[in-house]
Amino acid sequence: MRNIKLVLSYDGTAYAGWQRQLGQISIQQVVEEAIVRLTQTPVTLHGAGRTDAGVHAEGMTANFKTESVFALSGLVNGLNSMLPESIRVLAAENVANDFHARYNATGKVYEYIFITTEIMPPCLRLYATQIKGSFICDPVRLCLPMLVGTHDFSSFEAAGSRDLSSSRGRGAVRTIFTADLAEVGQGSAVYRLTISGDGFLRHMVRNIVGTLFAVGRGRVTPSDFQEILTSRDRSLAGNTAPAKGLTLKTVLYLGAVKK
Repeated sequence: MRNIKLVLSYDGTAYAGWQRQLGQISIQQVVEEAIVRLTQTPVTLHGAGRTDAGVHAEGMTANFKTESVFALSGLVNGLNSMLPESIRVLAAENVANDFHARYNATGKVYEYIFITTEIMPPCLRLYATQIKGSFICDPVRLCLPMLVGTHDFSSFEAAGSRDLSSSRGRGAVRTIFTADLAEVGQGSAVYRLTISGDGFLRHMVRNIVGTLFAVGRGRVTPSDFQEILTSRDRSLAGNTAPAKGLTLKTVLYLGAVKK
C-alpha cells in the first residue's frame, strides 16, 4: 500500500469549495473521481484543510492510499489529462504511511488581493475584491502586528466553525506567524495581504480582511481593531470579505515527509 501526497492548484470560482457537498461539485470530489478512474481502485482523498466556495489555491496538499503501481510522473500526467483546466496536479510523491495532509500540517499561508480603483480590470474580476471610495493603507498596517502571536480569534470566527459544546481541542486559539500588506506594482492600487499561521477558523481570514477594510475606510480605528480582537465577539467585527480575493498559497510541514 502506497501513501501518495499531491500538491494541487485550482481556480475555485465554479466549485462549492474543497470538501464534498451533497448536490454540488467540489474540488475533492472531482480529483478523487479522477484518481479512481485512473487507478481503477477506490480511494479516499484527504485534504490539508477546507477552502470555501470561490476560494482559490496554488498549493493545496492532499494524500491518498493506493495499491496502484503507477509511476508518479504517469500519475500526474494522467490526472491532469482527466481533470478540468481549472484544477491541476502540480506534483506527487510517495510519503510515509502515517502521513496525513491535514493532521501533519504545521501551518498555512493565505493571500488576499484587493483593488482600490473605480474600475475593476476584467482580468482581476475573479481573483480580487474591489474597494470603491477612499481607502488608506497606513491604519491597516498598524493593525497587522496586533494579529501576530497566539490569540483567541473568536471575533473573527464564522458560525459553525467548530463544535462549541466540546471541551476538546484548542477552541478558537490560533497562532499567527506573519501578517503583511504590500502594494502589487507601483501606482497600481492593487494590494496583497499575506497572512500565515498554524491554523485558521472557518472564514477567519475573510473576517479579518473585512474588518481591515473597515479600518482602511475610516469606519474602524486601529484602537477599535485591538478591542475587537480581544472582545471575542464576532458581532463587533466587520463583514466577511468576498471569497474570490482569497488564495491558499501553500501548506507548511515540519521536516521531510518522504518515504
